[in-house]
Amino acid sequence: MGKYQTLAKEIVKNVGGKDNVIGLIHCITRLRFTLKDESIARDQVLKDMEGVVTVMKSGGQYQVVIGNHVPEVFEDVMQLLDLKEETNASESKKSEKILDRAIDMVSGIFQPILSIMAACGMLKGLNTLLVTLELYSADCGGYFIINAAGDALFTFLPLFLGYTAAKKFQLKPMLGLAVGAAMCYPGIQAGTLSAGAEPLYYLLDNTMFRSPVYIDFFGIPIISVDYTGTVIPVILAVWFASKCEKLFSKFIPDLVKFFFVPMLTLLVAIPVSVIFLGPAATFGSTLISEFTLAIRNISPMIAGGIVGLTWQILVIFGMHWGFIPVYINNVQTLGYDNVMMPFFACTFATSAVVLAIFFKTKDKKLKEMAIPNFISGIFGVTEPAIYGILLPLKKPFMISCIAGGIGGAFYGFCNFRKFILGGMGIFELPNMMNPDGSMGNILVAFAGIAISMVAGFVLTMIFYKEKDIAEETDKATEKEIEKATEQIEKQENGTVGEIKIYSPLKGKTIKLEDVEDEAFSSGMLGKGMAILPEDGVLYAPMDGTISVFFPTGHAIGMTGDNGVELLMHVGMDTVQLEGKGFQPFVAEGDKVKKGQKLLEFDRKLIKEAGYSLVTPILVTNVEEIGRVVPAIEDAKQIQIGEELITVEMEI
Repeated sequence: MGKYQTLAKEIVKNVGGKDNVIGLIHCITRLRFTLKDESIARDQVLKDMEGVVTVMKSGGQYQVVIGNHVPEVFEDVMQLLDLKEETNASESKKSEKILDRAIDMVSGIFQPILSIMAACGMLKGLNTLLVTLELYSADCGGYFIINAAGDALFTFLPLFLGYTAAKKFQLKPMLGLAVGAAMCYPGIQAGTLSAGAEPLYYLLDNTMFRSPVYIDFFGIPIISVDYTGTVIPVILAVWFASKCEKLFSKFIPDLVKFFFVPMLTLLVAIPVSVIFLGPAATFGSTLISEFTLAIRNISPMIAGGIVGLTWQILVIFGMHWGFIPVYINNVQTLGYDNVMMPFFACTFATSAVVLAIFFKTKDKKLKEMAIPNFISGIFGVTEPAIYGILLPLKKPFMISCIAGGIGGAFYGFCNFRKFILGGMGIFELPNMMNPDGSMGNILVAFAGIAISMVAGFVLTMIFYKEKDIAEETDKATEKEIEKATEQIEKQENGTVGEIKIYSPLKGKTIKLEDVEDEAFSSGMLGKGMAILPEDGVLYAPMDGTISVFFPTGHAIGMTGDNGVELLMHVGMDTVQLEGKGFQPFVAEGDKVKKGQKLLEFDRKLIKEAGYSLVTPILVTNVEEIGRVVPAIEDAKQIQIGEELITVEMEI
């Protein structure tokens, strides 16, 4: 164990223990858990923990944001979990939307090679810079060797992605590597086939998809595509190979399975990939490129502004991973990217906002955080600044988005480009030098940095005020005083100290200690009652806000206007249904009124699947507000809107 073993133990404990963890990977700042049941992870405990910036739930992952030292924490956590790094998060049985699955897939495939990709990109950029400065020439041996070190990953990217995608799709990694190698095999590359040879004919002539055909596969034409450096074709090929392997494993006798399964997998997967999947992915990339270029043709400045304005928001939800293939595809197919590159402005806008806060704040803790986060942001890692400073202060985060949008609009207007993949923050700059040696693009890069930083710094100095926080605190204090006074007055009148929670369901009441799930019956998750529902509709038991609505639809967290925090959990282990049979009618963050429909659930489907319908209704913040007393006896019929629980307030 390393120096973060205490932190690691607390993290594992509060995500629900190692038995609740299916898989774990990490990116630059976050531990990305795949949990069996996110509802038992203690979000607030983790958020309040020293060494944890915040907790996020996105893309089918439970994300614990650590900061720049996440690799060390990851190593210590992995030792506690007894997991292999290649544990596939897709084993999770939780419900995921298509977008969530796509984000999880992309992050899982690219995460293992991101650091190497950044390093190789920096080598290529450094090589270009030193040649531009005429420290050596592009035809010397030193240049070729350094370029080989930097360019190898990008040239043979399908090999790397074949390996990582195989882990993601539960294919044997060496088989995935073989698929990637086949995609790079010189005999099927467009450049090799066309060298000194005339195509037999063209498919889809007179369209944007016009493709030469040099060879066929027993009469089936093979569209000539150069797969070196591509992304999507090999991912599709490995995905298809994983399906083939599973199919053949069912039928091949164990005696010969060792070599027959991989042989048949390659025999089927490679032809299908080069005949159908690879060309289809290439055509899809062509459509994406044409579409994005068409938008930029309308207004590059507006397009760049939108990218710059929204990028940090995408980072918060972990959705920025889904756009990485677009960026890579453009560099690999066009030789540059100018569609996603306006996000480069956000790094420096964020850093400038943090720097301005350093000068304006009188809070010592905030000052201590500002400088390290500023430096981290300049080097391209903005999550610590976002989660540690900007989001909690709210207004500075909005300012950083606006400043990023201003810089992004400038970059879009100037057709700012990046020619080489890799690098982060200031280390990306060498990769923005035009291969022909001209300095126009790099000057645009510096100008955009200046514009973004000036905009972020000036806007923060003007609009961010420490007294905003004080005023909000004062208002909050005033509200608390008013609320306490009101409670005291009511208590004197003999009417409170009590808050009534009404039944959200029609059914039969059950004492909480009789619920079969120990997490509920023990009272560990809160106090209250349970109901065996007779109808499949759940209504709001009080006025308040939906604080949590789990993606599977089986559990709802609600914070009442009276301060009571409720958890309504429909059935036992119904998270395993992956959202089937649940139809939400509200969303997280919605304000609701007592009696408003929140959820419909299919009682028949749940019962046929073998799950209990018993639904606990829990007050989860008992220790903060008082005592919970059932307002109705056990094993009694209760109607929607009847009094279920009384919370006796302690004033």
